[in-house]
Amino acid sequence: MLAAVRSRPGLVIACGCLIALVTYGVRASFGLFTEPISVARGWEREVFALAIAIQNLLWGIGQPLAGGLADRFGAARVLAGGAVLYAVGTALMAESTSALSLNLTGGVLIGLGLSGASFTIVIAGFSRLVAPERRSWAIGLATATGSLGQFVFAPLGQAFVAAYGWATALVLLAGFIAVVPALAVALSGGGERIDEEDDLPMRAALRQAFGHSSYALLAAGFFVCGFHVAFITTHLPPYLTDLGLSAGLAAWSIGLVGLFNIVGSYSAGILGTRHSPRLLLSGIYLARAIVIALFLLVPVGPVTVVLFAAAMGVLWLSTVPLTSALVATFFGTRYMGTLFGFVFLSHQVGAFIGVWLGGAIEAATGSYEAMWWASVALGLVAAALHVPIVERRAPPRVVASPAVPA
Repeated sequence: MLAAVRSRPGLVIACGCLIALVTYGVRASFGLFTEPISVARGWEREVFALAIAIQNLLWGIGQPLAGGLADRFGAARVLAGGAVLYAVGTALMAESTSALSLNLTGGVLIGLGLSGASFTIVIAGFSRLVAPERRSWAIGLATATGSLGQFVFAPLGQAFVAAYGWATALVLLAGFIAVVPALAVALSGGGERIDEEDDLPMRAALRQAFGHSSYALLAAGFFVCGFHVAFITTHLPPYLTDLGLSAGLAAWSIGLVGLFNIVGSYSAGILGTRHSPRLLLSGIYLARAIVIALFLLVPVGPVTVVLFAAAMGVLWLSTVPLTSALVATFFGTRYMGTLFGFVFLSHQVGAFIGVWLGGAIEAATGSYEAMWWASVALGLVAAALHVPIVERRAPPRVVASPAVPA
């Protein structure tokens, strides 16, 4: 099997990137449904925001489990199973007539589906199936392709809503996700690894990770990334329409974030092989704080929206190849799916809080301003958290041997 993987690295990378494009692209378009679903069902925006918050939380909770399954059985099976849940949940959102049913379909089903079918499992697959000298580049390419999906599916989703209505648009998007199991076949392969590493039991690897201070700092910083990404993806479109800007511009703003993140993610994958990932991450979070603050301090119009989307796009998922690279630096790739999964859980807890709190504050105050300034403050905190990270292999945990009787 390992020889077969080595003989088709181009196919592995191409299919993995297409999976990232579809799964992340569809997910990034959900913010476009906030207003039409809320109006059609007579709900406050907080109802839809809670469903998406649950989605993000379940995605995070399921990620370490999905990563562990990918470490053991290979990425292909996990991607296929996750895609089925994801597609079913997306299609059933169209039939959700109560807050509870929306929480179950758009929240639970899609969240668990994403934990198995998202770019994080693609990254785990690449970490095991792509040669070390191409790994950072391949992960950066997959992340960039996911961003291309955001650029493609945000305006496509809006076009579907305008042409066929929001319910049919969800079913059409589910059809794209249904293609993922066929693409996942290319990532078939079990737990083989292509570089030599200590074969620690998973329990020992987890103890090592949870006792490592740099791993904890990395996870804390990734919490902020999730807060930013989920809040902006879900609430930027209604924020812009509240200011009197068009729904089309709101959709394109999300698409532009994805377009410019192609540059950001791909560049981060390359830069991470040449420069310090922790310092690059610190700079990214600092730059996010500055960009958001400037967006709040200048008059909002079409030009400033486009500039904000472009700047945030460069900084958007550029954190992913750098964060995953540090996890591999600390612990190797043997349990990459599991250990990156726990870091991603922190990301998704941040996403849950960002989405839900944004909807709750808007419902209570009629404004998103407090959330925007909270995003600035958290960006500064994340920038500081990455500075003390130590970029080297984690020391092995010493397990005391049983005492030998004299």
